[in-house]
Amino acid sequence: MSEILPMRTETAQVHLGAIALDKAYRKGQHRVPVLRGVDVSIGRGEFLSIVGQSGSGKSTLLHLLGLLDTPDMGEVRLEGQRIDDLPQTTRDELRNRIFGFVFQFYHLLPELTLLENVITPLLIRCSPLEYWRQRKNFRSQAMEVLEKMGLAHRIHHRPSELSGGEMQRAAIARALIGKPEVLLADEPTGNLDARTGQEIIDLLSELNEREKLTIIMVTHDDSIARQAERIVRLSEGRIQALEEAA
Repeated sequence: MSEILPMRTETAQVHLGAIALDKAYRKGQHRVPVLRGVDVSIGRGEFLSIVGQSGSGKSTLLHLLGLLDTPDMGEVRLEGQRIDDLPQTTRDELRNRIFGFVFQFYHLLPELTLLENVITPLLIRCSPLEYWRQRKNFRSQAMEVLEKMGLAHRIHHRPSELSGGEMQRAAIARALIGKPEVLLADEPTGNLDARTGQEIIDLLSELNEREKLTIIMVTHDDSIARQAERIVRLSEGRIQALEEAA
């Protein structure tokens, strides 16, 4: 079992943690181990990066922490309570209310406007009748977060009319609309040029500092990783190194 990553004293309250996580996938008749006994604790309001080569298990670890997948062994805990073994409907609700997700390829719905894309997590939470009653409030919430992202002038545009940086900021706005406690970002700059990618990291850092949002970011770029507070380095499914980054 790997050593638990110590947290900084100012973020000593464990917000999200993994205990002895094992995960393997099937490739034909073969079992391919991806994570091997990974332990990590993330403090409330911390900005943590996970780095490693392709196949090291970094995205798998992020997906397990965010309940997008389930471990073969081990536990995921939120504020000390195990959550990976909860009923599917409860895990679905946690993903919608506690976690926000940002991915490399944005995953915006092409037929919807920017405003409609950002509102979608709120639609999932309620019935059609409740949405009808709350539609003005939902629009107001979406406009507020889009203004913070600098996208208020693009609300009627569809994803095909946006730049890569604008699409990623839209994806961040969608992740934030439900006021999550934890933002999980999987290669958020991987599809962007260096300048635009840095703008996205600056935005995440600002969110972490201003709103005390817990952020866990996967990246293969060491210069990007070092802009977080701490770095978890994975190699062949195990924690290879633990570093203070900032």
